[in-house]
Amino acid sequence: MDVKTLCLGVLCHCDATGYDIKKHFESAFSHFFLAGYGSIYPALAELTERGLICCDAESRAGKRERKLYRVTEEGRRAFEDALCATEPRHKVRSEFLVLLYFAQLMPTSRLTEVLDQRLGEIEATLGQLDTMERLEGDRWSPGEQFVGGFGRAILEASRNYIRQNRHLVEDTTDSGQTSGVSDLRVNAV
Repeated sequence: MDVKTLCLGVLCHCDATGYDIKKHFESAFSHFFLAGYGSIYPALAELTERGLICCDAESRAGKRERKLYRVTEEGRRAFEDALCATEPRHKVRSEFLVLLYFAQLMPTSRLTEVLDQRLGEIEATLGQLDTMERLEGDRWSPGEQFVGGFGRAILEASRNYIRQNRHLVEDTTDSGQTSGVSDLRVNAV
């Protein structure tokens, strides 16, 4: 899936402005897909050009005009086709895990900062899920309920793992111990 496809998905759910779509990425999608204005607005422009969405200018008293995007029938079909064609891979790209993989090369103070920052991010995302569930949970589709619950389970498990196991990396960084990085062999294919 890419940003364009997810923008189509949001618009299949409801008409929205670019700002509304960005908020969707920051809330409902925040634990599994990130996108900013720099990728959302070009995606919306391309989707409009391809006729998959349309855009209406909406005037508001005393405020700047805004663009309201709406999916077309062709766009809805394209999104449904994408849902059927997409392989259900679960990819993780985590700078956090990269840093921890090389924990033995970092000072304990930096490592503690990294762990605490990740715990703070997890708590903030759990708070967002709590708020969304409290405000909108009774209107969530079964898919939204599943994804919200899945995200909560992963976040809570991550938080618990970090809390219970941070000593594995914090206790070895300043003592000069290594965890086998010097023995790591990379086989060229």
